[in-house]
Amino acid sequence: MMSLRTRLSLILGSAFIVIWVLAAAWMLRDLRTQMMESLDQRLEASARMVAGLLEQIQMPADAEGRSLRAGELGIPNGMACQLSSLRGQVLARTDSSPAEPLKADSSGFHDQMINNEHWRVYTMMHGNVRVSTADRQIERDVLGHSVLLAASLPVLVALFGSLILVWFGIGRGLAPLNRMRDALNRHSADSVEPLDVPNLPSELQPLLKSQNQLFQRIAQTLERERRLTGDAAHELRSPLTAIKTHLQVARMTEGEKRDKALAHAEEGADRMHRTLEQLLLLARVEGSLSFDDGVQCDAEQVARLAIHDANHGDDERIELILPTQLSTAPVEMPAALAVAALRNLLDNALRHTQPGARVELSLETFDGQAHFRVRDYGPGIPEPDLDKLTQRFWRNGKSPGAGLGLAIVQAIVQRCACSLKFDSRSDGLRVELSVPLRRWVA
Repeated sequence: MMSLRTRLSLILGSAFIVIWVLAAAWMLRDLRTQMMESLDQRLEASARMVAGLLEQIQMPADAEGRSLRAGELGIPNGMACQLSSLRGQVLARTDSSPAEPLKADSSGFHDQMINNEHWRVYTMMHGNVRVSTADRQIERDVLGHSVLLAASLPVLVALFGSLILVWFGIGRGLAPLNRMRDALNRHSADSVEPLDVPNLPSELQPLLKSQNQLFQRIAQTLERERRLTGDAAHELRSPLTAIKTHLQVARMTEGEKRDKALAHAEEGADRMHRTLEQLLLLARVEGSLSFDDGVQCDAEQVARLAIHDANHGDDERIELILPTQLSTAPVEMPAALAVAALRNLLDNALRHTQPGARVELSLETFDGQAHFRVRDYGPGIPEPDLDKLTQRFWRNGKSPGAGLGLAIVQAIVQRCACSLKFDSRSDGLRVELSVPLRRWVA
C-alpha cells in the first residue's frame, strides 16, 4: 500500500509539474514571439541604416548588379541586403544575398522561398531606390532554439528543485504524525493509559484527543465488567448460601418445617433471579447495546405501562394523576428504558410505603419535556443520604431490595439526557423524572 508521504508527493508533484509546464510554455512562447519581433526590428533598423548611408556611397550609372560588402553598409554578417530600382532592377547587393533577387515590389515584411530556403525580407523606399534586407529563416530558428534552450534550463532546474523540496518538506511535515505512530507502537496492547505526544500541531490534537477518549471508554468498559463480576459475586453469595441452607433443612425435616424451608428457598431463588435481571439490565444500560425497537410511546402510555409492571396485579396501590392538557408527542428515548426507569421508581416507592398506603404518580408535559413525579408516604430519607440513593447496593435500613433499582434509573438518566431530582420530607420521598419529548416535524 502506498505511503501517505508518497501519495502526497505524487499529488503535489503532479500539481507542480502541471503548473511549471504551463508557465514555462507560456513564458517560452512569449519569449519566442518577442525574439522574432526583435529580429524583425533588426532587419528594419539595418534597412534604415543602409538607406541613410546611400548618399555616402558613390554608385556609377552603370552600377546594375554591383556587389556590396556588409561592412561597407554597416550591417551584420550573414544578413542579405539588396538595392533595387523602381523598375525592379537590382542595383547592388551583398555577397550573402541569394542568387535569386529578393522580392521588393511592396514595402514591409514578407516571406520568400528561394532555392528551397525560407527568407524573411523587409523592404523600404528611399527616394528612387528600394532597400531590402533579409535573414534566412533557418538561422532565425537556430537562434531561437538556442535562446529557448538557455531559458528552459533554469526552469527545469527550478522544477526538479521544487520536487525535491516537496519530498523533504512533506517528510518534515509528517514528522508529528510519525511521532504519534511511534507512541501507539510503544503502547502495550493491554494498556488503557492515555497517549502523551508533546508539541503536536493543532490539526492532530483532535485525533490525539479522540484516541485518548477511546482508551478512556475502553477503560470504563473494562471497569464496568470487573464491577459487574464483583457485584454479582457479592450479591449472589448470600442468596445461594441461604438457598443451600434451606434445602439442607428441608432434606432433614418433615412436615411443616420442610414446607417452610422450601418456601424460604423459593424466596431466595426469586430474590436471586430479580438481582440477576437487574444486574443484566444495568450492564446493558451502561454499555453500548441498543434498546430502540421502533416502538414509540407518549408520556401517558409510559406511565400506564410502568404502573402495570410495578403493581404486580394490585391496581389499588398506585394512583395516576393526569392534567387536563397533556402532550401526545412520543418521548425522545427508547420506550423500554423510559418504562424501566419509571417502574423502578414506583417499585422503590412501594417498597418504602406501609401496606395499604397508596403511591402517587403525577404527570405533566411542558417546555418540551414530560415530568413524572412519584410520591410515597414512607419515613423519608435523611438529607445526608440523598446522594447515596443512586449508588449500587446501597440500602436504607433494612430495605428488602437489592439496592440496584435507583442505580439503574441513574444510568438510564445519564444515557438518555434526562434529569432526576429527589426531595425528602417528613411525610415521604418525592422523586421527579424529566424526560425529553420528540419534536413534531411538519
